[in-house]
Amino acid sequence: MTEHSHVAGGENAGETTSISLPPTQTGSHQPKLSEQDAAAIAALPKSSALLIAHTGANQGARFLVDQDTTTVGRHPEADIFLDDVTVSRRHVKLERVEEGFAAVDLGSLNGTYVNHDRVDRHVLVTGNEVQIGKFRLTFYSGTK
Repeated sequence: MTEHSHVAGGENAGETTSISLPPTQTGSHQPKLSEQDAAAIAALPKSSALLIAHTGANQGARFLVDQDTTTVGRHPEADIFLDDVTVSRRHVKLERVEEGFAAVDLGSLNGTYVNHDRVDRHVLVTGNEVQIGKFRLTFYSGTK
């Protein structure tokens, strides 16, 4: 249930630099997890999730998603702060839905990609690659 967006916008031009970002070129294989990452994923309660950064300045960083709404962006008050001009101040929100969590693009200039497809809204499942600006993160849902 992926909706594709063909129109960028939603922010003042002075807030974000729009550049052409191709979808990720990596294969569909899962990134190798460290023992610590695997243990953190195994310990996740069903009502939470984890995003692990695999590229960008935050490579290796883990971001816990355990609220009804988690904001992601370049704004200092974002729940997940990604500091790069390719990320809009208010880029995407992760909202709790019956199926788990959905990524909802907030009108970002460079878009939000899930598994190489630009999306407006997408229900995430374990193993999805989420690209926000130049950052590539893998989504892991809690199962306990």
